[in-house]
Amino acid sequence: MLKLRILSALVAAPLVLASIFLLPLPWFAFVFGVLAGLALFEFGRLAGIETPARIALYLTGCGALALLLWFVPEAWLPLLAGGVVLWLLGFVIVLRFPASSHWLDGAKLGWAGYAVILSAWVSLVVVRDAPGGSWLLVWLFILVWGADIGAYFAGRAFGRRKLAVRVSPGKTWEGVAGGMMLALAACLAMAVLVPALAEQGRSLAQWTVWVLVLGGISVFGDLFESALKRHHGVKDSGTMFPGHGGMLDRVDSVLAVLPFFAVAVTYG
Repeated sequence: MLKLRILSALVAAPLVLASIFLLPLPWFAFVFGVLAGLALFEFGRLAGIETPARIALYLTGCGALALLLWFVPEAWLPLLAGGVVLWLLGFVIVLRFPASSHWLDGAKLGWAGYAVILSAWVSLVVVRDAPGGSWLLVWLFILVWGADIGAYFAGRAFGRRKLAVRVSPGKTWEGVAGGMMLALAACLAMAVLVPALAEQGRSLAQWTVWVLVLGGISVFGDLFESALKRHHGVKDSGTMFPGHGGMLDRVDSVLAVLPFFAVAVTYG
């Protein structure tokens, strides 16, 4: 399983990096819009949207909204604010699970999928278009991947105290601590060594706060998807990535972090 995870990452990571650095903004938005659509497809399946006609309508509707948003940038920041509020509600669902599980069914989940995916997609566009935006996105992905990898190995080696037994029995506080330490080390090194980040004038204290806050949000994003899968009785959201599960399994933490990061980059 670990070998499959590593092989999948070795294939996916260069493609993601090439898209971030080499594509002009419209093509970047299109490529990541397609990837977002794959995650939305899995959202829809969990919401009970299963027939080909309903799936096509669901995905087409979101695509039409994304196209409209592309031509109305005045709506981007309100959508980001809505994404932040939505994820704050998601965190409440995690904390109150399973009593809150009725929010993870049917139409409510289907509409939430629209809001989650569109706010994340707009966040990607906003950050990519900011000064040093390509490196900011890489910094964010390193944060999320570092937190995930560090948590995996620290949890296996030292995990004792359970983080959220009712949501994800395998996750531990020791794993979270290990993930945060790896993310902090990698992200601070990038902030110092990458000119496009170092020249932005942010202090190490500010970068540290960003890592700690965004790292905590990424943990909740992962827990939210765990609650979603537990409620629907599935192990993975899909089978797209060998050893990794579906698209939603790979981007759950990123989806949660992106609106907060986009707001921080815009106003911080």
